[in-house]
Amino acid sequence: MYLDFRKQVETLLNETISQLGIEAADLDLEPSKHADLASKVAFRIASREKKNPKELADAIVKAANVKNFPLIGEMRAMGPYINISTSRNYIEGTFSRIRSEGSLFGGGFCKGNILLEHTSANPNGPLHVGHIRNSVIGDTLVRILRKAGYNVETQYYVNDMGRQIAIVSWALSHFEFDTSKKSDHSIADVYIKANVKLGEDPEKVAEIDRLMQLVERGDEATIKSFSEAVLLALDGIKETLLRMNIHHDSFPYESTFVRSGAVTRIIEEIKATGRTKVDDGALMLDLEDYGFEKKLVIQRSDGTSLYTTRDLAYHEWKGERADRMIDILGADHKLISGQLKATLNLLGKPEPEVVIFEFVSLPEGSMSTRRGKFISADELLDQVEEQAFVEVDMRRPEMPEDFKQKVSRMVGIGAVRYDVIRVSPEKSTVFNWKEALDFEKQGAPFIQYSHARACSILKKAQEEGVWNEVFDMEPSLLVEDTEVELIKKMAAFDSIVEQCAKELKPHTLAIYARELAESFNQFYRFVPVINIDDEKLRATRLGLVDCARITLAISLETLGIDAPESM
Repeated sequence: MYLDFRKQVETLLNETISQLGIEAADLDLEPSKHADLASKVAFRIASREKKNPKELADAIVKAANVKNFPLIGEMRAMGPYINISTSRNYIEGTFSRIRSEGSLFGGGFCKGNILLEHTSANPNGPLHVGHIRNSVIGDTLVRILRKAGYNVETQYYVNDMGRQIAIVSWALSHFEFDTSKKSDHSIADVYIKANVKLGEDPEKVAEIDRLMQLVERGDEATIKSFSEAVLLALDGIKETLLRMNIHHDSFPYESTFVRSGAVTRIIEEIKATGRTKVDDGALMLDLEDYGFEKKLVIQRSDGTSLYTTRDLAYHEWKGERADRMIDILGADHKLISGQLKATLNLLGKPEPEVVIFEFVSLPEGSMSTRRGKFISADELLDQVEEQAFVEVDMRRPEMPEDFKQKVSRMVGIGAVRYDVIRVSPEKSTVFNWKEALDFEKQGAPFIQYSHARACSILKKAQEEGVWNEVFDMEPSLLVEDTEVELIKKMAAFDSIVEQCAKELKPHTLAIYARELAESFNQFYRFVPVINIDDEKLRATRLGLVDCARITLAISLETLGIDAPESM
């Protein structure tokens, strides 16, 4: 609804300014503490028009015909600023729209096909805490973009022929594989042992190099051993991702682009640019005019390709299949992703939009699978769910065990996802599970509890025979400040989705969901809902509770967090 209001404001201002014989390319609209929208257009164009900005703002307001725009309530000048408030039509229309659209409320205003790649962790062990932020940012953006209306395919690009996989394949033939463990954890065990052995006996490294050469040349036995190693790790990784409500639509393998000839073709295209030279047997690409002093290695001296080379072929393939490509990458990929984009630009091919995130860590410090120093995502989730169970058991001791287990899973996973996503991607963060599970900290448990409270209110009213969703309601009765503020907050959902989709920063939705929960709780704290004599007002306020329930559920779903009906 807010998007409709903003569009009406833009139309009104443009028409009015045009009538005054003035041109303005930018209305400079933004929310304000003084109004639902404020424009600095008078300040922006005053010097060009040789007029006082305050007088210009007054003139625009005086000439504006607000009556033709039903969602606009009032337009006032405050110095050089033009403040615009919403109308009662906006308030009542939002209530009616949520009631009629239900779980389909919001979104659907964008079109296009997007390929979004996230996680893509090397299949040499389980996901660890350092991977979680990639997965959660990626999955949340997928949900936001789909809510906005885009057709999104989400991909996990599988490294099935790099050095790490060669080491895993070699390890499986030298060390015992523990079948009693989750497969990705057993892969990590042999991978760590292999790295220790290779460190002790550097001559063994030649065996790894040999395997990499064989797989690139298409040796079937080596390809099979690599594939078996990858599948063992990937099966466990998928299980962990699904536990976090994360699903990938496809898993393209990098070896596909070698065997199809795509990597060879792109190497030849790069050579044809005249920017390459051979240095110590390796093929190097000069991207200095793109701002990169360090040359990009395209092909090793032994003729094998690199991950980056295969990534170029992968992006060429993606660019032919989507309107937009989006990659979620850690800060350690900043240089290589910039070189990849520059190379694609040089070749005249579509470039991806890259979301770079800083890392999430634990108070224990950083992690490395190779050194065997990591806390797996599985361990973290187990720990968080166990503590969530303690919290649920303390609050609802009378409930059966299966209820406590179900809710603790919802709360635990929600706490992890929310605590990861609430921080803007470019900022580093330390995950503290105790704070994430604190119901008073206004994180995921607080938002989930607000949804459960709305469900509980409606259930109680229904049991008492004073609520049914088909009861007649009159939104014009909703005039209390907390009622209006709650409705305005729900109306803003579309604009939040639009902003997140445009900026590719999902933390804004996390902040919105928390503020929505707080608005609902403020409304319920100060306005009686069930215990009032006026039947129409009671039904309407219960209808507002239902609107809050719907919008909270949609917000949580878009964040990838479950919305429990009872906690």
